Amino acid sequence: MKTYKKLLYIGLFGTASITLMESCSKDWLKPQPLSFYAPEVALSTPEGLYSALTACERNMRHEFFGDGAPILTEIIQSDVAVEGTTDKAGPQMNMDIALLPDAQLNHENNTRVGWYWYEAYKGIKYANTVIARIDNATFKDDAEKNAILGAAYFQRAYRYYKLVHQFGDVPFLDWEINEPKYDFYSYDRWSILKRLKKDLEFAYQWVPEIVDRGRTSKAACGILLMKVAMALEDFDLAIKVGNEVVAKHPLMRNRFTVNQNRPNTNLMFDLHSVEAKLDMSNTEGLMYVVAYPEAEGSARIETMRNAVPFWNNGNIKTPDGQTGTNVNLAPGETDPSMDLNKSYGRGIGRLRPTWYFSNSIWRADKEKNDLRGIHNMNSWKRMEDLKYNSPDLKAKGSQWYGKNFVKSPSMSPEDTIRLWFSWPHYKVFVPDPLSSTWTGGETPWYVYRSAEVYLLLAESYYWKNQPGMAANALNEVRTRAGATPIQAGDVNIGEILDERARELYYEENRHVELVRMSYTYAKTRKPCEIFGGRVYSLENISGPGGTNSNIKQNGVNFWYDRVVAKSNFYNKGVKHKWAEYKISVHHILWPVPAGAINTNLKGIINQNIGYPGAERNEKPLIVPDEGTVLGPKAE
Repeated sequence: MKTYKKLLYIGLFGTASITLMESCSKDWLKPQPLSFYAPEVALSTPEGLYSALTACERNMRHEFFGDGAPILTEIIQSDVAVEGTTDKAGPQMNMDIALLPDAQLNHENNTRVGWYWYEAYKGIKYANTVIARIDNATFKDDAEKNAILGAAYFQRAYRYYKLVHQFGDVPFLDWEINEPKYDFYSYDRWSILKRLKKDLEFAYQWVPEIVDRGRTSKAACGILLMKVAMALEDFDLAIKVGNEVVAKHPLMRNRFTVNQNRPNTNLMFDLHSVEAKLDMSNTEGLMYVVAYPEAEGSARIETMRNAVPFWNNGNIKTPDGQTGTNVNLAPGETDPSMDLNKSYGRGIGRLRPTWYFSNSIWRADKEKNDLRGIHNMNSWKRMEDLKYNSPDLKAKGSQWYGKNFVKSPSMSPEDTIRLWFSWPHYKVFVPDPLSSTWTGGETPWYVYRSAEVYLLLAESYYWKNQPGMAANALNEVRTRAGATPIQAGDVNIGEILDERARELYYEENRHVELVRMSYTYAKTRKPCEIFGGRVYSLENISGPGGTNSNIKQNGVNFWYDRVVAKSNFYNKGVKHKWAEYKISVHHILWPVPAGAINTNLKGIINQNIGYPGAERNEKPLIVPDEGTVLGPKAE
């Protein structure tokens, strides 16, 4: 693996430490303090400015990595999965309780809504440091300067794109802040998006095509520009950029890693393996967050802990009532299929798929040969595929030792939710050879892939009422996976969302994308064919608010209708001893953490409709077309 040039990892006194670090493909993960410099010195070179961006790029990783990773909240607040932790109160099941401004909004055992707020503004702060100081540095030419500025614009836009779809109108910071500030105001989401579009057009022009793993690439700028353009109904621009990106970054259609000759694997296993994410011949990966196997300062992805059933909690019983599983193998056992820990991962069932994701989107006629789905048992695993492996069973001579699991008809709701579901093994399996318990080891992880570009192209054509072109784009992804091509008459928003679920599970911000579509339906007033031609409106998109605002009725926003229609937890009133699964119309947007509002003593940060405090809202400000909000003003 090549050695990358040395870089500085820079922050500001009072906001982050100034640290010199190596930036080879592994070592840039670990800060190595060697010297300290004043910011005006350290940020006066291209290397120093790139290092400030390293803080942004490193922090992107935290969304996907670790136990109770923030990405789980994005997945759970959608149609494809729910919270599966059923042994305590607090997790995000009854959203009327879990999603309140003064609730615990940033904890792995509750929700990570608050993480998205606070970490977004950290990333924005680092990006603004570069933007504000770009003219203080010396560059060899304009291309070098604009590449750094474009990457900073991307990093800021990456956070704001999520913020406006998670929290709506939010404070807009576009310049370096060097002292405490208590007078922030909310800005109109649409004007923020317009600024993002302008910045990303610049970034897409100047950021290089070829970059190191984990760095901001031209293609990454392109896919984010597509999403922002689509949010602003500029579908022609999204189509133009999308076609340019896939022309340079084709899908991987042939097996290409050292795993290609391994039994019980396939192309999709290749694509999502650690080896594929390290392979520089991988044309499909557009942007990654990075953690490298056995690299000091790296991190574990924990996908198997989060997304695999809790098969080892002691409640998987044999038909005659004995404890059936154990992390440890029986003495002398050599059958690898009996090692459930290393074959599947030691899960705790945090991320519980809905029936929609685990079954209904995998149709027998259209997805029978789909390498990503439940009909391919190398890719998906069912509980019935696992074998009773408890050493006690073998010691007692039990007839059930080595036999496949059989679900008990008396299994409790808590255990059914947490212990008994199928999952996409090929997507979440990450070996962890340095650990005795395999929960998901070190690996790069996709942020954007060319497959998503095709799905965004399909959606853009859908909004333009060009179903034939939409079907062609969908089929690029479908045929690569082995699914049957669809026809123009099959295209609707449901088909597009189904394909996103098949392809992008544990990659996309599913909640954000559903909200983006919800705003587009409301703004365009395009009849939604999957809900009988229902028409939505921007007025009261979060519901009426006020007293008793936990409204649960169809037709207010697309996000609520979609989640309730597809989640067999919310539409069937599923409950267990700790909670009942509930969502309301206003949960389309998340609550702004109370701490952020209460400490803003001299300004007004609006609370979203439906949550306590929204009655104090003021009209949001507008981001100016020219100039800055916090920095120099346009002349």
